[in-house]
Amino acid sequence: MKKVSQKTEPQTAAAQAQSPQKGDKKKMSLETLVKIAVLGALAGVIMLIEFPLPIAPPFYEMDLSEIVVLVGGFSMGPLAAVAIEAVKIALNLILTGSDTVGVGELANFLMGLALVLPPCIVYKHTKLKNTRKGAAAGMAAGVVFCAAVSAVLNVYMLIPFYSTAYGLPVEQIVAMGAQIFKTVDSVWMLALCCVVPFNLIKGTVDCLVVFLCYKRLSPLLHRRFIK
Repeated sequence: MKKVSQKTEPQTAAAQAQSPQKGDKKKMSLETLVKIAVLGALAGVIMLIEFPLPIAPPFYEMDLSEIVVLVGGFSMGPLAAVAIEAVKIALNLILTGSDTVGVGELANFLMGLALVLPPCIVYKHTKLKNTRKGAAAGMAAGVVFCAAVSAVLNVYMLIPFYSTAYGLPVEQIVAMGAQIFKTVDSVWMLALCCVVPFNLIKGTVDCLVVFLCYKRLSPLLHRRFIK
């Protein structure tokens, strides 16, 4: 009997030591999900506030919702950024519906990820982890990558879809760009002269705000609310 008790006591102690760790992991997982939901909802509301820029036709509208997604990605990692972006788009669909059968929302989702994933990956998973240099380098990469992705999506996905869905000739869409820049004479020139600069400005503004404000927000984002 003594031998049995000597064996079971260490096992019981080990089990008791492991149980708080499992509880902590569950709390952290639940807290992460709550933060993702809150940030996604906030980003979805901010997405409703849109405004055009004079360098692109008026149907291109800028919003600042990627600021929230990027802040969440810096805090919780790139997978959390993907989840926040998805919640944002889903909430926007619920609040405003879609007149593009989801095509516009899918493009917005992909362009959002193109902007936020490079800085999140660099900031969380490279030698420049958790440094301002890493944040700046990742943001620069994200802005350029997003601009490139936006051009491709517009040429091969968005503009052809809008032309078909609304019975609007592609030439008429191109003409809207030509009213701003005379060099616009094709879909690709519209993308290069209007869409790319539009997204370069949008991405730069989003990243600049996060770069200046993230360190101040970081303690709040890393605080544990579920105890």
